[in-house]
Amino acid sequence: MRAEVLHIGEVARRTGLSVHALRLYERAGLLAGEVRRDETGRRVYSTWDVEWLGNCVKFRASGMPLATISRLARLVREGSGNEAERLEVLREHRRHVIAQLAQLQDCLDLIDGKVAAYERHLAADGTGEPWQQPMPDAVTPAP
Repeated sequence: MRAEVLHIGEVARRTGLSVHALRLYERAGLLAGEVRRDETGRRVYSTWDVEWLGNCVKFRASGMPLATISRLARLVREGSGNEAERLEVLREHRRHVIAQLAQLQDCLDLIDGKVAAYERHLAADGTGEPWQQPMPDAVTPAP
């Protein structure tokens, strides 16, 4: 069975990266495999390359710097024997993502509070200020 050979346009379509971004990723050393060329000099990629690029897209979306992705790609290219270093790169980024999630949860809590305040305000026909909690009715002491 012959491995699937993909050209840059198809890889761009499958990954959501532009052709320009794919070339930039290649120059920055982000690919885990060597970029091959066909007999006409056009770049050719494998399905494994597309899988790796999909990982890179997720790494970037999670805030991983290009330099870190490049480091990880270099380690993968070097082959076995450096798995502990790869693991530490991923663990460090995991810590970063967990911190981001905590910060985003804090932001979401703030937004949820504001949404609830405006919903209460509008449910009360928009009277009063949205940020003022209704005062409890005054209780008069019994004579």
